[in-house]
Amino acid sequence: MMISSFKRGVRFACLALFAVAGWSAAEAAVDRIVAVVDDGVILESELVRKVDEIKRSLRASRTSLPPDSILVRQVLERMIVDKIQLQMAEKMGIQVDDDTLRMAVSQIAQRNNLTPDQFRRSLAQEGLDYGDFLEQVRGEIAMGRLRASQVNNQIKISDREVEHYLEVQGGSGAVADREYRLGHILVATPREASPDEVKKARERADKVVKELKAGLDFKDASIRYSDDPQALEGGDLGWRKLSEIPSHIAEVVGGMKDGEVSDPIRSPGGYHIVKMMAMRGVGEAKLTKTHVRHILIKPNEVQSDEDAKNKLLALKTRIENGDDFGELARGHSDDKGSAIKGGDLGWVKPGALVPPFEEAMNALDENQLSDPVQTQFGWHLIQVLERQESSDTNEVLKNRAREELFKRKVDEETELWLRKIRDEAYVEIRLDEAPASSGEDTPSGEDSPETFMR
Repeated sequence: MMISSFKRGVRFACLALFAVAGWSAAEAAVDRIVAVVDDGVILESELVRKVDEIKRSLRASRTSLPPDSILVRQVLERMIVDKIQLQMAEKMGIQVDDDTLRMAVSQIAQRNNLTPDQFRRSLAQEGLDYGDFLEQVRGEIAMGRLRASQVNNQIKISDREVEHYLEVQGGSGAVADREYRLGHILVATPREASPDEVKKARERADKVVKELKAGLDFKDASIRYSDDPQALEGGDLGWRKLSEIPSHIAEVVGGMKDGEVSDPIRSPGGYHIVKMMAMRGVGEAKLTKTHVRHILIKPNEVQSDEDAKNKLLALKTRIENGDDFGELARGHSDDKGSAIKGGDLGWVKPGALVPPFEEAMNALDENQLSDPVQTQFGWHLIQVLERQESSDTNEVLKNRAREELFKRKVDEETELWLRKIRDEAYVEIRLDEAPASSGEDTPSGEDSPETFMR
């Protein structure tokens, strides 16, 4: 990608700051730059730590390690895409406060059946620095918010799309409840690929399919060959309904048998290879409507994020001490549309509100007050007044169809968006100057770290 000499000068000036910041020549030689990504860099030490982390994870899951030459480039590519997203999030002012971070870490610990202290000790036993882990989680949350603002919020589902979806599912309008666990490999092509590039990608995809059908383990193949973000997890997409799978893949998946590997599937992003790892059915679905109200405080030039959050905490204390929620909403909420109704948002269906708000709302009991919740609109104090549950009616079917179409579009659009920002970023890779790992857990053979050393 062509960039102006001015931009190059800015980037080189940023790199020069390492010396100004106290880096000696000896230190710079030890911790080399392995990639320049727009206005930032990825250091050798960062890459080494990440490679070692991935190796430990693969070994724990009993997945055979690929050669370092493959693993290092896969890890570096993921780090490059993450770096691009984090820079975008910073420029857009997306921040993750400490309370949100603590809550996320607590949830991770709970999923592992550990207390936060036990989880912290387990990380130390695995050789992982807790501070590094916190920053990684903070980055994941920031990138999720970025993708929500750049992709999720741009997706619209029309009534006609919902009607067509229900027609395709069957004359009765029943939504298919079968779930599929899929393995996925992507052989990517550039956004504006030439016929020759498309041909080479197809040949590479055909080669992967041939190896898989000859007995190559799918996880190994994903790590070795896939350009998908889930490559280092063995390409496992988890359990999904047919409607939650990108349409170009869903058309093939519906007719696959357990254990079957598909032929290459063409999409704007390249060629996809999927394996049917398992199938299962699920039960009846219900629709829950929630009657909810809130108070919104927006940060501005004179009121910081922390100020807005503290203001809500003070309002929460007043409500708990007997003040009327509706009166405080009318006097303080920055959501003028609901403020005149005492903060009342009425009855809302699943998917009608932004995800952070809806997740917090769903976790509340009736009449319970939330802690301050941050969304792209500001900080919210939320109270659930009442809930109603209905079984499969036409409204339920339409709502489920809308949700599932949304999920499908998110997957498709996120894949294209990530490829777009990667293609548009300035990236200079200096990988061949750096070793592949710290030397721990390195498989023997011709692809050992020494291959990459000067």
